[in-house]
Amino acid sequence: MANDQRTMRLKTIRQYRLMVVALSIAGSDPIGGAGIQADVKAFASLGVHGTTVITAITSQNTQRVIDILPVPEKHVLSQLEAVLDDANVSAAKTGMLYSSGIAKVVAKRLKGSSFPLVVDPVLVAGVGDSLNSGDLVAVLKKEFMPIASLVTPNRGEAEELAGMKIQSLAEARKACERISDLGAGAVLLKGGHFEGPDVRDLLLINGEFTEIHGQRVDLKAHGAGCHLSSYITAHLARRVELQEAVVLARSNINDAMNMSYTIGKGLKIVHSLATMERELLRYPVLIALEEAVTILENMLTRDWVPEVGINFAYALPRARYYEDVCAMKGRIVGVGDRARHVGCLGFGASRHVARIVLTAMHCDPEMRSALNLKYSEGNVSKLKAAGLEIASFEREREPEGARTMEWGTASAIKNAGKVPDVIFDRGGVGKEPMIRVLGRDPFDVLEKVNPAMQLR
Repeated sequence: MANDQRTMRLKTIRQYRLMVVALSIAGSDPIGGAGIQADVKAFASLGVHGTTVITAITSQNTQRVIDILPVPEKHVLSQLEAVLDDANVSAAKTGMLYSSGIAKVVAKRLKGSSFPLVVDPVLVAGVGDSLNSGDLVAVLKKEFMPIASLVTPNRGEAEELAGMKIQSLAEARKACERISDLGAGAVLLKGGHFEGPDVRDLLLINGEFTEIHGQRVDLKAHGAGCHLSSYITAHLARRVELQEAVVLARSNINDAMNMSYTIGKGLKIVHSLATMERELLRYPVLIALEEAVTILENMLTRDWVPEVGINFAYALPRARYYEDVCAMKGRIVGVGDRARHVGCLGFGASRHVARIVLTAMHCDPEMRSALNLKYSEGNVSKLKAAGLEIASFEREREPEGARTMEWGTASAIKNAGKVPDVIFDRGGVGKEPMIRVLGRDPFDVLEKVNPAMQLR
């Protein structure tokens, strides 16, 4: 996933001057979490200009769909003509088409288009209410599958399109093949409605299946399907290959789901701009850590510096990978009676301290920073005297195959009942004993250690 994120960033940097255009043909959602509103935000988050054709005006919120007013077919067509006659559309998607009449008009106009078309066969809202009428499914199968570059059904939609129940992986593959036989260029059967520890999307391209794994977020959110298809469409507009576009979009939707928020009384809203927001925070995180390292250097004395040196880390919000954690590429080491850092800062620079931070964040997402210090009974006593909550683990109890930092940090947190201020161990064979101090940010960490370092 880290490589996927890097690829996405590089593509954005290289193409930032080249504004590309994507088109969404879907319904309007007044609560702003799904439909056209979600699509435009998702496009914008990846640097793509969104154009729109509204097929229906819904009255819905995070709890239910109250009413649906389909836009007259003539006006749907005139919107579509207005966009296609003027803009250079690089990719398009369809969401809620609602009626067979609207679907036929849209399919006829899009037939023969040179840009890729992503078809999200929206039939039911996230809250469970129907978003279609009449024989829409029949029109989707007959008119849209032959012109679709990619179809993105969930389990229920795939069952409708394939005309079969899906209870197993074998049946999921069979359903994809049936949908492909209708003419679809590729099929992405989304795995969110299947059970399992993670989400497994099933992608069929040119007769070959690929499983795309994603983090399962224990959350039913408003607009998740709309966002995934929109992210894919935006990547396709930027000339990303189809399979890579799907992989990148899965990373985007993981971010968006993890950073979902509440505005109403029902489902949470998917955070359309989550990936962009995380990227924008990289520079402030790096600058904050750089300032904290300078302050720490002036606080330290040699009796706090371990033989392996000190590293200091600060993670992005909702960090999941090493590349989400900023740390020192070198270490703070003893120089004479003082301490100085060697090397610059960077994301993904330290797996050792990053593991501590990521494990702590799994228990408390606000605990995003950590540093390591030299272990001694005296240093532990000073930290206790400073009023810090301290926990420890024994390396001898580490299970075979476990990683010390993940296992040790998790064990100490479990024993403490929460993320403590300090976690230490007394080392083992060939392993230096160590103290780790954790906090919400680097300055919170410094506030914890400073009183202890002043004690003599």
